Amino acid sequence: MTRLDSPTKGTAGGLDASAELSAAVECDGPRALLLEAREVPLGGVRGMEVYRALPQRDLPLVGAWCFLDRFGPQETTMRVEPHPHIGLQTVTWPLVGEVRHRDSVGSDVVVRRGALNLMTSGAGISHSEYSLGDGPTALDALQLWVALPETRRHGTPDFERHEALPTLRLDATTGADGEATVVMGSLGEAASPASAFTPIVGAEIRIPAGSRVRVPLRPEWEHAVLGLTGEVDVFDVVDESDGRLAASVDDRHLLYLGTRRSGVELSSSDDATVFLLGGEPFEDEIVMWWNFVGRSHEEIVEAREAWQARGDRFGRVVDHGDEWIPAPPLPAVRLTRRRRRV
Repeated sequence: MTRLDSPTKGTAGGLDASAELSAAVECDGPRALLLEAREVPLGGVRGMEVYRALPQRDLPLVGAWCFLDRFGPQETTMRVEPHPHIGLQTVTWPLVGEVRHRDSVGSDVVVRRGALNLMTSGAGISHSEYSLGDGPTALDALQLWVALPETRRHGTPDFERHEALPTLRLDATTGADGEATVVMGSLGEAASPASAFTPIVGAEIRIPAGSRVRVPLRPEWEHAVLGLTGEVDVFDVVDESDGRLAASVDDRHLLYLGTRRSGVELSSSDDATVFLLGGEPFEDEIVMWWNFVGRSHEEIVEAREAWQARGDRFGRVVDHGDEWIPAPPLPAVRLTRRRRRV
């Protein structure tokens, strides 16, 4: 993690050496933390190149966003057999290629570029993901998880597909205007039709070559920018004047921006794309293990036992036989809530 702002020693933004390492920290203002996405080994039949930008050791959540993987760009054969989820929404945003999604509420769809595929687990759902065809194919996509609030996480499972998503023009201070596709939540005056249970934003932003565009943000929310293509310079917005360079972001980094920002400006010498994520700081700390998001060790243990028992809680994925992914063993220590440290 590279810190590019100037924290004050002893404050929430800059804990001194004597600070309690396990202490949770509230995000109380702007940040400029450049976080590297780490490669996650997914071998065997999955055999995919995956880079994980969330969670980070010191940053478990950005708003309600608790997980962010990018698989690709690559040539691969995806075979992810039925597996379970609790307490979250999966947000699948394809960049290249097609993937067949099947789940235990009866969905059987092909995931492709331009369409949002949103699965809400509630108390329990299971699904599978296969690339089309028998051999390797070009794949590149984001899969994100949104932690569900207390009011929704014990509810029924659901699946949505949205192909008509709103766009927002981003005014340029230099060059041509940019454009944002609002995948989840709201950005400026544009709001996605997808179901969201906390105040949130997820948007793909395109910056034309040689342009600098302004992105509106809600100051009470926290935000982050993930690089997708090209290299993008991110500038602070200070009133109506040009701000200083906060950081440059490429396709292997996430820039955490914190709160109290009315906007940022993005520029690139090439045609570039980023994904903006953010939202109201989440209502609680979470316990996250394997494919489960909960609030306690006991809740995770119960979900694991239910999946291993192959009972009714997670249902059966449509058009599958006995294929499934067993849960890994639990660690020898008690699972604890993930705490923010930046």
